[in-house]
Amino acid sequence: MKKAYKLVLLHCLAVLLSLVSLAVNAQQKKGEPWVIPGEYKIMTNPLTADSVIIQTGKLAYDKKCALCHGKTGLGDGPRGKMSKTFPGDFSSEAFQSYTDGEIFYQTKIGRGEMPAFEKRSTDAEIWSMVLYIRTMKGN
Repeated sequence: MKKAYKLVLLHCLAVLLSLVSLAVNAQQKKGEPWVIPGEYKIMTNPLTADSVIIQTGKLAYDKKCALCHGKTGLGDGPRGKMSKTFPGDFSSEAFQSYTDGEIFYQTKIGRGEMPAFEKRSTDAEIWSMVLYIRTMKGN
């Protein structure tokens, strides 16, 4: 009898957590447009998109970005689901239309719930993440 009660209780808790998660996601607001300085808009990535650099970017992304942005950049990471502002969909046409310099700026400088990585990552690491994020187009 105790086992059956525990199973029902666990099931109810799982359903409740799922509903809370859905409610939180439904309340996420879309982020305001980024105001990016002109010098970043025209910056070009100094790195070449070869397999080693892409892998370096993936490793950094998995460690530093996936908790919010999700493993495939859809904005569905566990921490991202709980944020007030939707982290963004890196596979979207709108995001992919940013220049490399604009993505570099967003990552390096941050804003609101998006932390600044200027003291957490080297410029080279951020540029490698930009190249990895480019592989998420159309996921």
